[in-house]
Amino acid sequence: MLCGGKRLSFAQLAASALAQNKALSASGNSAGTPRSVAFNVQGFRVAVNKATGEIKILKSVQAADAGRVANPMQCRGQVEGGVAQSLGAALYEEMVIDDRGRVVNPKFRDYHLRSFADVPRTEVYFADTCDTLGPMGAKSMSESPYNPVSAALGNAIANATGIRFTSTPFKPDRLFPLLRAKFGDGR
Repeated sequence: MLCGGKRLSFAQLAASALAQNKALSASGNSAGTPRSVAFNVQGFRVAVNKATGEIKILKSVQAADAGRVANPMQCRGQVEGGVAQSLGAALYEEMVIDDRGRVVNPKFRDYHLRSFADVPRTEVYFADTCDTLGPMGAKSMSESPYNPVSAALGNAIANATGIRFTSTPFKPDRLFPLLRAKFGDGR
């Protein structure tokens, strides 16, 4: 950043302001185009095998506020794709980094990528709304179907087990020790 014709780092600028007993402040504005906000809600019903930590999704439902949906089949596909992608992150995909900051599993063959068989059928419902900003009353779906999936799955697992898991992926090897501590060896 430039200050008085000199190039300073933010740390240098902050130290200089502190030395002069001055507060840093800034102001700005945005003249960008107003945007609509899309909302999505995800729900799951799951079964958790307490002896192995395996999770089975029994039901997947997502409700989306996409404004006036111009192409329901395409929008449903966008929602289903977002759910499938997010389930991969929530259940399987994990980048392992060693103590020196190197990725231990840099190849796809070193960890499970979800396949079509891993993705449950998702019921999709659209809210009946009309957006004043979007074309013909529509809102963008883009990546918003991805967002609620991990949290909803975590809630479903907590409802099924009484245990709150707070980090993804929800893999059996992570779930098993906590399940065993709570429920015993499952025999």
